[in-house]
Amino acid sequence: MPAPFRSVIERLASLRLTVVLLVLSLVLVVVATLDQVNLGIWAVQEKYFRSFFVFQQLSGSGIAFPFFPGGYLIGGGLLLNLLCAQFLRFTLNWRNVGLHLTHFGIILLLIGELLTGLLSVESHLTLDTGATRNYAEASSSRELAVADITDPDSDRVWTVPLTRLAKSEPIELPGCPFKLVPLQFHQNAHLASRAEAPNAPASPATLGLAGQVVFQPAAPTYRPNEDNTPTTLIELRAPEGPLGTLLASLAIAQPQTLDYAGRTYAISLRRARIYFDFALTLVEFRHDKYPGTEIPRNFSSQVRLRSADGKEDREVRIFMNNPLRHGGYTFYQSGFQNNDRTSILQVMRNPGWLIPYIACVMSGLGLLLHFGITLVGFLARRRAATT
Repeated sequence: MPAPFRSVIERLASLRLTVVLLVLSLVLVVVATLDQVNLGIWAVQEKYFRSFFVFQQLSGSGIAFPFFPGGYLIGGGLLLNLLCAQFLRFTLNWRNVGLHLTHFGIILLLIGELLTGLLSVESHLTLDTGATRNYAEASSSRELAVADITDPDSDRVWTVPLTRLAKSEPIELPGCPFKLVPLQFHQNAHLASRAEAPNAPASPATLGLAGQVVFQPAAPTYRPNEDNTPTTLIELRAPEGPLGTLLASLAIAQPQTLDYAGRTYAISLRRARIYFDFALTLVEFRHDKYPGTEIPRNFSSQVRLRSADGKEDREVRIFMNNPLRHGGYTFYQSGFQNNDRTSILQVMRNPGWLIPYIACVMSGLGLLLHFGITLVGFLARRRAATT
């Protein structure tokens, strides 16, 4: 190995670097935990753990600067440190098999966390008793949906992520006869009817609800028990000219319709949808209590699962610690509402969900194997010394 290359490897494999990275990770966890009061768990994950640097914005300005390494940078440093130490210090022989297995388990654990951060998607499925759905709604993602609802048998839907609305650039929808021109975008806003706020400034919207609803921009909230209400004002522009402006908001539950060129379109700002190749029907939701008390004993959902190709049709009971796993998704019993007539299922898609289990088993076996080999060697030397 060339001397300069070996010098770099030795520096990266340094035990001092290991200690520094572990201390930085502890500080990151503590600071993120304290900041969770202000930002909430999801914003903390994105700011501190799923980033290379933690940015801090200067007060009174739009300038943000990195002031601390983020989770990706610290985790990547630990992974590189461990790989270099494995390459440099450990020789491949039967005495070190346990250590090799333990280190590979830790490496796999770090890789698994990276895959989880990049690929996992969390959403929720809300089902009324007797209702059927083939999609879940993302927990944190929102989208603007434009649907051609002219055909009673099927809809054609275009979706636009909020990041594109925030750029204020014209948005072309392939196959749609008009384009969207964002005029305003607010991450959070308060909406009210004209009757509730008669003195509020008139909304510039001319389509849909038009003058029936007024809005006031608000600062984004990051509290766990509060939700932002994204609101946008968009202009619909056809080849012959503008069709008007429309106010779309997460607070407006029903889509607003527009008739143009003999077709009807429904426009809404909603939670991003994740579609399945199967459908779930809520057969029954049970909220069991201990006899004579109001203390919950069990929450469970009896659902019917039907695949799109018709090959699978079965009923499954979902309850605490007994999720439904199907099609790469995991459905957990999460909550209920509507006087026990509606069940809320938490839906997780994590392609790397098995990796942490495999990594922990590998590390545990490696430690047991290394301890066993060391113990056998110690006993053999002790026996030889006494004979």
